[in-house]
Amino acid sequence: MRKSSRQMDATFALEVLDKAPYVTVSFIRPDGTPYGLPLSLARTDERTFYFHCALEGEKLDCIAHCPTVFLSAVTKCAPTVGPKDGNFTLQYKSATAVGKAEMVTDREEKIEGLQVICQRFLPKHMDAFDAAIVRSLERTAVVRITLTEPPIGKRKQYDKQGEEMKFGRLE
Repeated sequence: MRKSSRQMDATFALEVLDKAPYVTVSFIRPDGTPYGLPLSLARTDERTFYFHCALEGEKLDCIAHCPTVFLSAVTKCAPTVGPKDGNFTLQYKSATAVGKAEMVTDREEKIEGLQVICQRFLPKHMDAFDAAIVRSLERTAVVRITLTEPPIGKRKQYDKQGEEMKFGRLE
């Protein structure tokens, strides 16, 4: 990271990954080219994320070829004019992480992964979860991403006095 003063710890990075409406997950295609797309991830602990998809498709082809994935997310993104220097800039909170993606084959873990996803994105509709599982579990793939190293956070943010908040300084 070029500006290490903007680096934040793993706890900060996990918070960004949790709050982002989607996380871009990048894969490697069998032909070696990159493939990335925004996905709705949900986290169960400091290392484990889940997403769901169809039972076949490019994501799963990529995972079969190379299970290593790269995650990136941005929140609190706001174009601004630097309060001290007048330069055009961007305030943001971001996170990146590297992990290993695997198809979930255990029925109970698959249901748990889907439940975590639903709880994150549709918590007010959990009463419909069991019926949805009955309807679609067999035609839904669940993928677990296990982080292989701690995530890295980064931020650029100004306080009310126009000073950039450096590493370790909270809001």
